[in-house]
Amino acid sequence: MIEKKELTCIKCPRGCGILVETEQGRIISVSGNQCKNGKEYAEKEATNPTRVLTTTVKVLFGTEKVVAVKSKDEIPKEKLLPAMEQIKEVQVEAPVILGETILEDLCGTGIPLVAAACVARKKLP
Repeated sequence: MIEKKELTCIKCPRGCGILVETEQGRIISVSGNQCKNGKEYAEKEATNPTRVLTTTVKVLFGTEKVVAVKSKDEIPKEKLLPAMEQIKEVQVEAPVILGETILEDLCGTGIPLVAAACVARKKLP
């Protein structure tokens, strides 16, 4: 049985409407893309969707209460919610440095969670 999936490409500003047809998990056709990036995006999205996860983590003793963090690479889309459950338990102590590893292995993916900003430590009065 042929399955059809409609996507909006996010690889460039055009936002092409793409139709991907698959049968038994194999891609049969991709149409609607105006560039090769759209075709590559659609094929990946139809067979193995991934995302970079961005969120925040609590900071102790910092000039800010939270720090922006992100997965260092894309993780499987089905791991996003479990990863958020893992992250909500995490706290880091200031100072936090841009690029610093916050978690070594995000939700069993082998991909680290890293700081996407800096947070200084509060000065004592």
